[in-house]
Amino acid sequence: MTETTPQPSAASVATIHLSQLLKSPVIAGSGESIGRVDDLIVRLPGGDAYPPVTGVVVSVGGRDVFVSAERISEFGVDRIVLAVNKVDLRGFERREGEVLLRTDILGHRLIDVAAAELVRAYDVELDHTGDSWVLARLDTRPPARFFGLIKSSGGHASRDWKAFEPLIGHSQSLNVRGVSARLRGLKPAEIADLLEEADKRERGEILDQVHGDPELEADVFEELDSDKSSRLLNDMPDGEVAALLGRMRADDAADSIMELRQSRRRRVLDLMPAGQRVKVITLMGFNPDSAGGLMNTDFVSCPLDATAGQALSTIAVAHALQPEALLKVHVLDADRLVGVVSVIALLQTDPATPITGILDDDPVRVSPETDLTDIALLMADYNLYAVPVVDDTDRVLGVVTVDDVLEDIIPEDWRRREPAPRPVREPAPASTNPTANPDGPAQL
Repeated sequence: MTETTPQPSAASVATIHLSQLLKSPVIAGSGESIGRVDDLIVRLPGGDAYPPVTGVVVSVGGRDVFVSAERISEFGVDRIVLAVNKVDLRGFERREGEVLLRTDILGHRLIDVAAAELVRAYDVELDHTGDSWVLARLDTRPPARFFGLIKSSGGHASRDWKAFEPLIGHSQSLNVRGVSARLRGLKPAEIADLLEEADKRERGEILDQVHGDPELEADVFEELDSDKSSRLLNDMPDGEVAALLGRMRADDAADSIMELRQSRRRRVLDLMPAGQRVKVITLMGFNPDSAGGLMNTDFVSCPLDATAGQALSTIAVAHALQPEALLKVHVLDADRLVGVVSVIALLQTDPATPITGILDDDPVRVSPETDLTDIALLMADYNLYAVPVVDDTDRVLGVVTVDDVLEDIIPEDWRRREPAPRPVREPAPASTNPTANPDGPAQL
């Protein structure tokens, strides 16, 4: 018998929910019921295509068997009709890269890329493209409950499959999916939030992906809660920890070193790049709640005889510094602080203007012993984003930036609050006409 691609018929529709298909009867070409739908199989394609349905797992007399999509003549909301009279009764075995919609997606979590959060899939929508059925959308809205019983939610809150990073923690398809550019395109703080919410398997996969981008990995660890960062670092070998801390800001690296077991600290420090090791050891000598413990030892500076244009050029090449540390240039004379000038003043001044004509020659500064509360009050009183830390001779030791102060001053119970939900654009209604978009599912 010639195998045909399943097409919509009078009894079928252009969009089907997985929940409608599960446990539905599977009818042979002769009209005989041979089993019930246990699961649907898709294969994740390369590029930006939707995953096509490649087969059905059918429960036949207590045995799960595979039926290829090519042997199906009709997908309906209440049944599947085969184009053949018999099926191969050998037990179903999953092949590399196959994804089972019920087993692997329903009830499991995925990354909502736009909202940068982990969400759970409660249903799957399949669309007919004219050539095949494809996984088109997910429903991530929990079903309504009434006295503990699950009731219909009264419709589906479906969103495009491409809005999600699929199957986090699903090792069977990891090789097919590869490293996700979408996941690595999230902000470091967003990835850190995902790691803090993820379970062990999900966390392992997210870490594997960011590990492929060393700079992103360092940025993510800078954003992690100290307890979570400590647990993750404890699971890494000394060499990897040293390399990671070597790419982090010195103040964050010092905090991470202090979170390690004391028996590991010296080993990790010895493996770190020499320059970073010196900075970290210096910072470790200060009280962590003081200016010395909070400061970053990297800052942007220029000599007293510089022009506005030359000062701006120092900012242009300071790629390794955090943006907050670039808002002001520290003007030095023989390594002593004689003033600061804001980047705004530099941008609004003729490049040939001497720096002495626009600097603030009496800037707010603090000693390494200044405590966190005093720094916060100074920043609030003088509307500062950064404060230089100087020794007794006015030599600049580092800079405390506003993000460091906020991170330490926010109450712990605030950190456990759920953030306000991000607005998500409602999808356009899906077309019920299978010819409306012959190249793929309705775009949301």
